[in-house]
Amino acid sequence: MATLSLRNIKKVYDNKVTAVDDFNLEIADNEFVVFVGPSGCGKSTTLRMVAGLEDISGGELYIDDKLMNDVAPKDRDIAMVFQNYALYPHMTVFQNMAFALKLRKTPKDEIDRLVRQAADILDITEYLDRKPKALSGGQRQRVAIGRAIVREPKVMLMDEPLSNLDAKLRNEMRAEIIKLRQRINTTFIYVTHDQTEAMTLGDRIVIMKGGFIQQIGTPQEVFDHPANLFVAGFIGTPHMNIFDAELKKDNGKYSVVVNGVEFPCSAKKQAEFEAKGLVPQKVKLGIRPEHLNLSDDASNSIPARVDVSEMMGSSIHLHANSDGKDVVLVLQAADLSDEHRTGYTYGSDIRFTFDTNLMHLFNEETGENLI
Repeated sequence: MATLSLRNIKKVYDNKVTAVDDFNLEIADNEFVVFVGPSGCGKSTTLRMVAGLEDISGGELYIDDKLMNDVAPKDRDIAMVFQNYALYPHMTVFQNMAFALKLRKTPKDEIDRLVRQAADILDITEYLDRKPKALSGGQRQRVAIGRAIVREPKVMLMDEPLSNLDAKLRNEMRAEIIKLRQRINTTFIYVTHDQTEAMTLGDRIVIMKGGFIQQIGTPQEVFDHPANLFVAGFIGTPHMNIFDAELKKDNGKYSVVVNGVEFPCSAKKQAEFEAKGLVPQKVKLGIRPEHLNLSDDASNSIPARVDVSEMMGSSIHLHANSDGKDVVLVLQAADLSDEHRTGYTYGSDIRFTFDTNLMHLFNEETGENLI
C-alpha cells in the first residue's frame, strides 16, 4: 500500500506539444482513483509518468513521500495492467504470472503459492496450464491482472483494461475488479474513457480535458455538482440537457426563463443564489434527462416534438426537439399510460417541466458552475 503525491506535474513532448499541465493530486493509501476523459486528454500519459514509462517534464512525483522522478520503473514497486493484455504467447498462464517473481529470484514454493493464490482470487486456476491463445478476452485480462497482483505491488496501475471486451464481459470484469479491490490492499489508479466505469469503480474521479484537471471528487459529487459544462456533459448517461436561459430577479425572488417559459426558483435555490449574490444574467441551464417530467399544464411547461423514442426495458428515452434544439427525457415505463408504455410515435407533441432544485446554472461565457 502507498500514498502518492503528484505536484504540478507536466509533460511536454519534443514537438512542444503539452500533453499534461499543472496536474496536482494527493492519493491516499489504499484509495481507488480513476482518471477519466475523452481520447487525448492526457490521462494515459499521466499514468505512464507515474509508472516511469514517460519522463516527467516538470513537477514532482512522490510515492510514500519519496521523490520518484528519476527512479527506474522497476524500482518503483508498481504493477501495470495494459489495454492489450501484453501476455507472452509462448508461456502458459502459470509461467506468465510467475515471470516477474522468477526475475526477482523468488523461491519456487513461494512463486507457486502466490500464483495459485492470485489464480484463486481471479477464478482462473483451471487455466494455469493453458497458453493465452486458448483463452477468451476476459480470461486473458484476468491473467494480466493476476500477473500484476502476484507481485504484491504498492501501487496498481490499470490503463483501459476493459476496452477490448464486449459489453457483457466489461460488466462482468468491472464487478470482478470491485471484488479484487476489496480482497487486496493496494492503491489503485485506473484510466478509462468510459464514465460508467469511472462512476462504479472509483472512490474519487479525476476528470480531464486537454491535459488539465477539470474536477476531482467522489462519483456522487461530480454527478450532483459538476464544476463546469464539460463535466456536466461528460458525466451521466444520457448526457445532461443544456438550454439557453435567463436568470431573473424580481422583488427579491429569482426565476429562470427557458424557451419563453418562466420557472420560479425553489426556496433552496433562492437561498443558494442569494448567498452567492447572483445577479440577473443570461445562463446555460443544465437538467439531467431523468429530471425532466412530462406535463399537461400548458401554462408552466415547455413544448417539444418527439423525434425518436427508444424503448430501454424499464425506461423510455425520448429524443425531442424544443425550440430547434435536441432534448432527451428518461421516463420510467411503469409510470406511463398503456398507450405510451412502449414509446411515443414520431411527431408526437409533448410538454415537459422540471424541479428547479435539480437544475444547474453555468456561466454563459466561461461555462463554470455558478454555484
